[in-house]
Amino acid sequence: MCVTCGCSGPHKHDHDHEHDHHGDPHHDHSHEGPLGAKHDHETATTRAIAIEEDILGENNHYAAKNRAIFTEHKILALNLVSSPGSGKTTLLSKTLASQRFKAAVIEGDQSTDLDAARIRETGAPAVQINTGQGCHLDGHMVGHAIRDLGIPAGTVDGGVVFIENVGNLVCPAAFDLGEAAKVVLLSVTEGEDKPLKYPHMFAASKLMILTKIDLLPYVPFDVEKCIAYARQVAPQIEVIQLSSTTGAGMEDWLNWIDSHK
Repeated sequence: MCVTCGCSGPHKHDHDHEHDHHGDPHHDHSHEGPLGAKHDHETATTRAIAIEEDILGENNHYAAKNRAIFTEHKILALNLVSSPGSGKTTLLSKTLASQRFKAAVIEGDQSTDLDAARIRETGAPAVQINTGQGCHLDGHMVGHAIRDLGIPAGTVDGGVVFIENVGNLVCPAAFDLGEAAKVVLLSVTEGEDKPLKYPHMFAASKLMILTKIDLLPYVPFDVEKCIAYARQVAPQIEVIQLSSTTGAGMEDWLNWIDSHK
């Protein structure tokens, strides 16, 4: 948890809570955690637990509102999580290019709108959320993005909303955004032991996608061992092996989405 580092503290919004963007999908957010946050080694354990409970309780309140909107509009919301560089944006671009379903994207990064720009090139609407020092998206941020995408007005009814979280295998595991499922990406360049090193993320995920499998001949990655490690911490986790570069496994991914709509 990131209670002591401060990234889950009150966020500074550079826009009013009453939006006047009229559903502009190009609107960029800037959310910053408190500057100069420091670890307080003297914080009592009970105090830290209370802060965690307050943060997660408030987040879950916003997540429930988001989930109600998704449910009302028959939208499948997927929260894509991974370490940086696993290939989330590339996978999303290829997924959207298939035009299998109506879709919109909420992009999370600490800075820049480069990923949202890549998504918009596919023709899909995207909203960028910049978290500043924050290391994850939260339910409140996603709620703003939902409004900016025009989801309550029916723009993505019956479709899919992809939430590309900040690259981080720790904090996003604990934060519900109102999604139907977390999908964790793990590239074969990262090492097969990641599920054991970051068990909470894999335990929280419904699906693990092994990405960049076209590189398997060139890297020391044991696929079977990785899957065994993942199922050690998450026995029911589903697995897809995929290469966005060659297209291998893409049909499995698209079929998985269709089966959960």
